[in-house]
Amino acid sequence: MAIDAPGPGLYPLGRDDMKTYFLRHGIAVEEADWKGEEADRPLSAEGEALMEREALAIASLGIGPDLILTSPLARAAQTARIVARALGIEDRICLEPRLGPGFDLARLAAILKERKTLGSILLVGHEPGLSTTIGELIGGARVSCKKGSLACVKLKDPGQARGELFWLLPPEVLAGMRD
Repeated sequence: MAIDAPGPGLYPLGRDDMKTYFLRHGIAVEEADWKGEEADRPLSAEGEALMEREALAIASLGIGPDLILTSPLARAAQTARIVARALGIEDRICLEPRLGPGFDLARLAAILKERKTLGSILLVGHEPGLSTTIGELIGGARVSCKKGSLACVKLKDPGQARGELFWLLPPEVLAGMRD
């Protein structure tokens, strides 16, 4: 079996496995400070700066998703654009409404079924959906995705909503990787 290593020091994945990356959006403007619609609430200046650093770390891991799907909410879409720019794949971003509020295992299964021929996919979304869905995907574990966390789940068969958590990197680790 051929091995495709996602980056230095990380566990190798088999070439036939689908790599599903889950990225929680960066730090957003506080709700109390935002006067517009909730869906339009962007990353804060701090959140944008941290996500720029994290995006460079993500690029250094050698992650090259075939597609980036993002929740249509502004803070997630902004996060996806920052990461796509760092990866040099700005042309591979699509808005995916099912990644918005209410994201769950059933929505993930539908998304993956539609894209089962991809080798890897990056999903950008929100809590509590990301953590809950990852936990259910890997057999009922309790997972916590802080803002800016990145997880990698290996799927043997994208048609089945079952996978193995390979790693979960908190934002502090990602932001510090390029120092």
